Amino acid sequence: MDRDAIDRARIRLARAAEDTPDESALQALLERAHAGLEALAVSTAELEVGMPERLDAAVKQGLREEVIPVAKHLAEVRGLSAQTIRRLERLQGDLAAERRARVEDLALLVELISTGWRGVERRLDRLERVLDRLERALEAQPTAPVYRIERKPGA
Repeated sequence: MDRDAIDRARIRLARAAEDTPDESALQALLERAHAGLEALAVSTAELEVGMPERLDAAVKQGLREEVIPVAKHLAEVRGLSAQTIRRLERLQGDLAAERRARVEDLALLVELISTGWRGVERRLDRLERVLDRLERALEAQPTAPVYRIERKPGA
């Protein structure tokens, strides 16, 4: 070991021996520590008594400040979602009614077109019958011979 280190250690030990407190100073220090412990015990007892009340007040305040506004917001969201669902159901009903009306319009249009074509078909059948009678009437009549008069070249 280093001689200087040993000398320094001896010096420190000597100083520590000189700074040793006397018994009255130690007694005063113990009394102050004991008083501090008693004060700590009193404070702890007060905290044990007051803590449930303070905790209850803190929980109530937390509910009032945090939970109740959130619950109000949730209630508003529920109300808005219920209103949205009602509106969507009404829109769905309106859409279904509109679809039924369009199908009915289409059915009416198809009926009108088919009725019109049936009328055209009846008229065509009647015209065909009239033409058939005319053709038969013409076939039954004697026909006169048709002579062609041709021009002769030079005449």
